[in-house]
Amino acid sequence: MSSDFCSSDGLVERGSIPLDIDNVHMLLQVEQEQIQKRTFTNWVNAQLGKRRPPCLVVDLFNDFCDGSKLLDLLEVMSGQRISRERGRGMFQHRSNIEKALAFLKKKSIKLVNINIPDIIDGKPSIILGLIWTIILQYHIEELASSLSFDSRQSSMESLTSLDSRSTLSSRSASSSPVQPRASPLHARFRVSAKKALLLWVREQCHRAGCSINVKDFKASWRSGVVFLAILYALRPDLVDLSRARTRSNRQNLEEAFRIAERELRIPRLLEPDDVDVRDPDEKSIMTYVAQFLQYSRDLPLPEEDMQTQYLTPPKSPSPINLPLHYTPAISASPLRQATPDRKAQEVTCWLAQAYDELLEGWDSTEGESYSERYHVFQTFLVSFNEQRRPIMPLLTAMRRSPKLSDEQRALREAWDTLTEKLREYKVELDRSLPPPLDAVARWLLRAEGALAEEEGDPQDHGRAADEAKEKQELLKVCLEEMPQQVKTFQSFQNLDEYGNMVVPADKMEELKRRFTGVRVTAKYHGIKLEYREHRHTVLDLLGQIRTKLRVWKRPYISPEAVRVLLQEWHELVNTQELTSVLEAALHKLKQISEKYSSKSALAADYQHVSQQVKQLEEDTAVVLEEVTAAKGTMGRVLSAWDSYSDGLSSLQAWLEQGSAALSGPTGHRPAVTSDSVAEWGSRQAHLNEVGNFLIESTDAQSSRSLAEELRRLNMHWAEFVKKNTFDNVTEPGADVQTRTQDPQGLIREATLILKEPLETMAGPLRTYRKRIQIIMRKLKDVDVDTLAPSPECPADQLQKLKLALPNVMQTLLDAEQMCMELQHSVSGLDSRLAELLHWETEARELYQLLRAAERQQHPRGQDPRARVLISRGLQLEGQVVTEEQDLQVMVMTNQKSSPVRYLHASAMQDRVRAAVTQSQAS
Repeated sequence: MSSDFCSSDGLVERGSIPLDIDNVHMLLQVEQEQIQKRTFTNWVNAQLGKRRPPCLVVDLFNDFCDGSKLLDLLEVMSGQRISRERGRGMFQHRSNIEKALAFLKKKSIKLVNINIPDIIDGKPSIILGLIWTIILQYHIEELASSLSFDSRQSSMESLTSLDSRSTLSSRSASSSPVQPRASPLHARFRVSAKKALLLWVREQCHRAGCSINVKDFKASWRSGVVFLAILYALRPDLVDLSRARTRSNRQNLEEAFRIAERELRIPRLLEPDDVDVRDPDEKSIMTYVAQFLQYSRDLPLPEEDMQTQYLTPPKSPSPINLPLHYTPAISASPLRQATPDRKAQEVTCWLAQAYDELLEGWDSTEGESYSERYHVFQTFLVSFNEQRRPIMPLLTAMRRSPKLSDEQRALREAWDTLTEKLREYKVELDRSLPPPLDAVARWLLRAEGALAEEEGDPQDHGRAADEAKEKQELLKVCLEEMPQQVKTFQSFQNLDEYGNMVVPADKMEELKRRFTGVRVTAKYHGIKLEYREHRHTVLDLLGQIRTKLRVWKRPYISPEAVRVLLQEWHELVNTQELTSVLEAALHKLKQISEKYSSKSALAADYQHVSQQVKQLEEDTAVVLEEVTAAKGTMGRVLSAWDSYSDGLSSLQAWLEQGSAALSGPTGHRPAVTSDSVAEWGSRQAHLNEVGNFLIESTDAQSSRSLAEELRRLNMHWAEFVKKNTFDNVTEPGADVQTRTQDPQGLIREATLILKEPLETMAGPLRTYRKRIQIIMRKLKDVDVDTLAPSPECPADQLQKLKLALPNVMQTLLDAEQMCMELQHSVSGLDSRLAELLHWETEARELYQLLRAAERQQHPRGQDPRARVLISRGLQLEGQVVTEEQDLQVMVMTNQKSSPVRYLHASAMQDRVRAAVTQSQAS
C-alpha cells in the first residue's frame, strides 16, 4: 500500500494525473496516516515484546477495540498491574477501555476528543491520537525529563513551592554526598518534550562534527545524515560520516536503520520510503529518534564522567553547596536551623543559579519561533514568581535596614541583577513580535513608561518635576496615537500560511490587557502626573531656599561676606522673586489636589495627598518666615560689624595718638580731661558690647580673631588710663592737648607716622587713616599768628616752622588720599574673596547633593548646575587674581611716589594665594 501511495505521489509530481489541490491534500493525509500506523504498530510491538508472556499487535486499528491490548501496553509502560474484565462481550470491552482511559486521566494525561465508542469502532484518527499520547507522555516525556545540557546544576527543579513535608525530605536528601551532574533542562524550563528532544539531537550532531542545522523532525531528516550523526555520537566505531556525502538519501537512511537495528538493537520503526518524502511525518520520526535517546540513557557512564560525577562538586557561583532540590521555601521554613547570613548566602546562590538558567533558557531558543521563546520565558517566570515568595519579606526587611551585611549586599545585588535581566527579556519579547505587532508593542512600552508610578521619593526634585512634565507630554501623544494602534492590533491575522498561530494566545491576551490598562489608567494618571510635577516643583523651591537659608544663617566670616549674602538675598527674593514663585506653585498644587476628591479612582489617595499638601503649606510658612528673619539678622550683623570697625579704628588711633603724646618731653606732656576719658570709655564699652555680639555671630576663626583684637585693645586702654594721673585738668572738650601749642612736636609726630610700616589690609588702613586725620585736625587748630619766639624756638626757626606747616598738611592730605584709594581697592578685593569663599560653600553642598543622588540612581552625566557653578568659580578665581595684581601695582606705584615710606601687601598676597588654592581643591 505504501508503494501505491509513493507511486501516486510521483505521478502527481510528474503531472501525469491531473489532481486539484484538495485531492493532493487528501492523498498526503492518507499517506501520513499509513506511515504513522506502521511506525506506531512497530513501537507498540516493541513495548509488548517486554511483557511476560509477550504479545503482538497485527492490526493497530482493530486490535485495540476490546481494550485488552491497550491495558497490556499501559501495564508495560507504567510497571503497574491494572485489573480487567474477562470475557469477549461488548460490556467487557467497554469496561476495559474505560479502565485504560481512567488510568491515563489519573496520571494527569490529557485526552482530547478520545472516547470509548470510537476506540471500539477502530476509528483510525482516534487510535493514532491515543497511541501518540501514550508515546509522548510515557516515553518521550520521560526521556526528555532526564536531559541535561552544559552540566549546569539547576535550582528550578521543583516547580512549586515545597510544603513542610517536602522541606523535610529535601533536608534529608541534602545529607547525601552525591549530587547529580546536572538537572533536567526539560524539568527546569518546562520546555516541550519535542524541544528537549530536538536540543538533544543538536548536541549529538555537534559532538559528531555535523554542521547540519536540525530545525525540526520533518525535512531536516530526509537526507539520513542526521541519523548517521547520532549513531556516530553514540558509537563512533560504527559509522563513517565522510561517505554520507556520496550516497543518496535512501542509501543513508537504509545504512542508519540497519546499523541501529543490528548494532544498537533499536527496533526498525521506519523505512527509508517513510522519511525520504516531501513532508515526512513528524510524530513518526520523533518516536523513532526517542529510541536513540533511550539507548544513550541506558549506556554506562564513561570512567571520566563517573569521576566528575562523584568527585567534583557542582559548579556554583557561591562557596556554599545548596541542599538538593533547594528552593527559598527551605530557608524560610521554621524547621530549618540556619543563621540569617547562611540563609542569605543560600538565597543568593539560588538567585545566581536561576539567573544562569534564565540565560540558558533564553539562549536555547535563539533562532527559534517567537512562540517557542515566549513559552520558555513565561514558564521560567511563572516558576520563579512562585518560588520567590518566601524571600520577599527578607528583601523588604533589607530595604528598611540602615546597614547591610556583606551577605545581604550580595543578596540584594543578585536580586537586582536577575530582575533587571527579566525586565530586559520582557522588553525584548515585545520588540521581537512579528510586524506590525512590534510597533504596537513599542507604543505600549512608551505609554506604560509614561504611566509608570514614581519609585520612592527622589532626591533631585527639580529633575523629578521635569520628568513628570515630560511624561505628561508623552502621555498626551500616546493617547492621540492609541486609536490607530488599537486598530492595528485588532486587524492582525494571527495565523501563518499553514494555519498555525504565530503569536501565542496568552501573549495576545496580554497585549489586550495592556491596552485596557493604558486606557483605564490614562483617565486619571494625567492628574497624578500634574500633581507630581507641581509637588516636586514646590519641594525643589523649598530645597533651594532652605539651602540658601543654611548659608544665610551660618556663622559669618567677614563683613564683606555678609554683604555678599545680603546681595544674594536681594537677588533671589526681590529680583528672581523666588518666594513669590513658591507661593504661586503651592497655590497651584492645592488646586490640583482637589481633583483627587472628584475622581473615584483617586479617592483612596485623597487623604494622603491632602496630608502632603498640608505639610507643604506648613513648611512653606516656616521657610518664608525664616527668609525674612535671615535678612534682619544679616542686616544687624553687618551694621554691628561696620560700627565695630569704625569704633575700633577710632579708638586705636586716639590711643596711639595719646600714647605718642605722653611719651614726649616732660615739659610738654599732655593732660587728659576726665570728660574725654569718660567719653572714650563709653565708646570702649560700646565697642566691647558690639564685639561680643560679633564673636557670638561669627565662625570659629573670625571669633578668635575678634576676641584677640578686643583683648589687645582693652589692655592698651587699661595701660593708657593707668599712665594718666589726671593731675592737671584742662578745659572740657579737648582730647589730648599740650599746655602751649607745639607745632614742632606735631610735625615730628606726623613724620613718625609716615615712617611706620603699613600693611594694605582693611583694619590697618582704617586705623592709619584715622591717625592721619587726627594729626591733621590738630595742625589745623594751630594758630600760627599767635606763635611767638621762645628759647626753645628762636625767631628764625619759628619762621621756618610757619613755612613748613602747609607742606606738612599737604603731605598728610596726600597720605590720607592714598589710604582712601587703597581702602577702596582692598574693600573690592575683600568682597571678591568673600564671593569666592561663598562659592566654595555652594560647591561643597552641591557635591554632597550629587553624591547622594548617585547612590540612589544611575548617574546621567554632568549636572547642569555643576557646569554653571564651575564656570562661575573659574570666573571668580580670575577676578580675584586680577584685582590682587592691580593692588600690587598700586602698592608698588605708591611706594615710589607716596609719602608713606614702608607700604607692603604681603599679607593680602598670602591670603589671596590660599583662597585660590582652596577653591581649586573644591
